Amino acid sequence: MRGSLLVDNIGELVTNDIGGEGGPLGIRRHAAVLVEDGQVAWVGPARDAPAADRRIDAEGGAVLPGFVDSHAHLVFAGDRAAEFAARMAGEPYTGGGIRTTVGATRAASDDELRDTVRRLRAEAMRQGSTTIEIKSGYGLTVADEARSLRIAAEFSEDTTFLGAHVVPAEYADRPDDYVGMVCGPMLAAAAPYARWIDVFCERGAFDVDHARAILACGQAVGLGVRVHANQLGPGPGVRLGVELGAASVDHCTHLTDADIDALASHRVDCMCPDGVHTTTVATLLPGAEFSTRSPYPDARRLLDAGVTVALATDCNPGSSYTSSMPFCIALAVREMRMTPAEAVWAATAGGAAALRRTDVGRLARGARADLMILDAPSHLHLAYRPGVPLIRQVLHNGVPQCRP
Repeated sequence: MRGSLLVDNIGELVTNDIGGEGGPLGIRRHAAVLVEDGQVAWVGPARDAPAADRRIDAEGGAVLPGFVDSHAHLVFAGDRAAEFAARMAGEPYTGGGIRTTVGATRAASDDELRDTVRRLRAEAMRQGSTTIEIKSGYGLTVADEARSLRIAAEFSEDTTFLGAHVVPAEYADRPDDYVGMVCGPMLAAAAPYARWIDVFCERGAFDVDHARAILACGQAVGLGVRVHANQLGPGPGVRLGVELGAASVDHCTHLTDADIDALASHRVDCMCPDGVHTTTVATLLPGAEFSTRSPYPDARRLLDAGVTVALATDCNPGSSYTSSMPFCIALAVREMRMTPAEAVWAATAGGAAALRRTDVGRLARGARADLMILDAPSHLHLAYRPGVPLIRQVLHNGVPQCRP
């Protein structure tokens, strides 16, 4: 649609544009937003709103930036509901079920994989996620990793090469050979479709030496670094991520004082609640803890140390089969001692920081016009009314999406 669009009659506008007013979320009351050419062109009091070609009446509801889901695994085939049921019956989570999905994904056609990504991307959009990172990692052959990323790139600007998810069964006794393939032909085939490289640096997956080698190879061809770290227990993943200048270390369930000190040590100026953010973001994935009955990360400890925190869904068929950022916000507030404002910031601007994006996660002039209108007067209701479908309308690139 061409022309300008005015969203007005907004009860509470969350801008994440910190300028001394509106608290940590840059909240404005009785505001309006003008959209032109897919971008935010003006934000201000509704009484001063300029004329526009079209109008959306927010009916007194809250308007927020679209969620930025910075960690998701959407390219897969198969179902692991039985594995979930077994965990709920008391079996521990070890990460071993990843290989089950690998087998199903290899056997699926391109169209079957594409249909799954399309379905989950639409599902996430209906729940307010206008930006979503998509990883590979369920192919683990040269051809399957390349096609996973090629399909992912049809749906996201932020695609991540995760050939180092686990060592596949055919290389179980030859992990060094698999690492060599990841760093060689697999990376060469995957890199044209990827913005990022990631490694599952964890017991049962990749040790710190293998992880460092793989990430360094990715950096050498221009990919940014992300790390799955410290999910199943304490380990070197977080500090490796900081050492390599990773944009994000994800999970962060089991952290030592040294891990937190490393995360908090490098800070840069930004439009964040305290005026700075840490160069490596700690991305927390409470859906995984919910689905595996594992301890939740201590978000309060990270925040109090000055670490920048993001929230993401970790949407995947095994350990966190949810595409709902509102659900993750509610978990973060209830289980991880975040305030509602901290959780909303982490799910929007925090996710943008984890992807090193400045065009999303906020509503200010020049930002991408990604926003949601709540059927509620305040952002507080996302945690206050868990499980309730509060998102009335979503705009992506200034274009209204189908209503939920």
